[in-house]
Amino acid sequence: MDDGTVLIIGGGGREHALAWRLAQSRHVGQIYVAPGNGGTTWPAIAGRAAAESVPGLYDPHELLAFARQEGVGLTVVGPEGPLANGIVDAFQDAGLPIFGPTRAAAQLEASKAFAKQFMVEEGIPTGSFATFDEVDTARAYLEQVKHPVVVKASGLAAGKGVMVCDDEIEAQAALDRLMVRRDFGPAGDTVVIEQRLRGPEISILAFSDGQTVLPMLPARDHKPVFDGDRGPNTGGMGAYAPAPDVDEALVAEVMERVLQPAVAGMAARGTPYVGVLYAGLMLTAGGPQVLEFNCRFGDPETQVVLPLLETDLYELALACIGGELDQVDLLWRPLACATVVMASEGYPGSYPAGRTVVGVEEVGSRPDVVVFHAGTARDNGRLLTAGGRVLAVTAVGPDLPAAVERAYAGVETIDFPGAHYRRDIGRA
Repeated sequence: MDDGTVLIIGGGGREHALAWRLAQSRHVGQIYVAPGNGGTTWPAIAGRAAAESVPGLYDPHELLAFARQEGVGLTVVGPEGPLANGIVDAFQDAGLPIFGPTRAAAQLEASKAFAKQFMVEEGIPTGSFATFDEVDTARAYLEQVKHPVVVKASGLAAGKGVMVCDDEIEAQAALDRLMVRRDFGPAGDTVVIEQRLRGPEISILAFSDGQTVLPMLPARDHKPVFDGDRGPNTGGMGAYAPAPDVDEALVAEVMERVLQPAVAGMAARGTPYVGVLYAGLMLTAGGPQVLEFNCRFGDPETQVVLPLLETDLYELALACIGGELDQVDLLWRPLACATVVMASEGYPGSYPAGRTVVGVEEVGSRPDVVVFHAGTARDNGRLLTAGGRVLAVTAVGPDLPAAVERAYAGVETIDFPGAHYRRDIGRA
């Protein structure tokens, strides 16, 4: 084994899933997850690398110094914040391999206003929209617009700055939250008001080396906090892949009309896109329309896509960095995967922390089931809640119903006070 060392930046369920999958590479001997969580540390065992959380490691300069000190051969960025702040640029300037888009390329997620204008210029299908920096102008627009709208913070808001509105009253209230109350801080300095599209949603993520684009399996997540897609949006309450209603022809259409033009458009601007490009799509009667781009692995989509990936993720990341993705065969297991998020009481609003979690080890010992930690911490041998989304209980099966059944069997074995989860993941 080549004793490769990997650094993963982030501390949620996505990062645990990345560590878990990278640990299965024959090239990887040691993984560091900064800052990590209660699940991202384990000793080396047969066929898997060792992993270690590095709590308190957030600052880009400290991360760069740590990577040099530990001889890190590959850094993988999980969340959008470090990408938008230029962590990839800093590592590239230091000559260290890092998987993710530069600050300029990450504008596709960091600025919804930029992304919508980019889509118009590149002919990528998306709903009609208007962008506003002043609340009074936005209010006047809502008074005259005739169709239902979605009001979005242009900046990063941890997946929660999107408000789907049924009428003008709800839309005006959304504006108030973003631009007057400033519930999401500077993310709401600019808002995008766009046409509300109708149809099922789907997520198609793809690997990109700046030219070549390879799609992952289509996944679907459940964002509202309550069953039946009710309640406020969250970062995601569960997901499944592949989506049974998305065939190869539809994926090919998304590649041709959305993903390839996006990567080509960024290259033409002198800001080549390297990393994972995530298209959030609405499957309308007129064809797929882009709701948003994300510039990294999704959460919780990662937790259902990576268990089905056969190709070595370490090799994929280096092929993207080296501009050699056209030489990679992207292979998938012919199975289905589902994940159910267990969240803290009160999420996505304020929630308690420090509650004891039991049953995780029992579930993790079951075949085809893995528990990805998100908001957890360890204290004197106890596993405690430490975030809004606490765990993502994930299962693989021969088909989607079997995967869903196994995931829920795992959820029912785990307990912590106030635990909340949707009961219709993969069924709604």
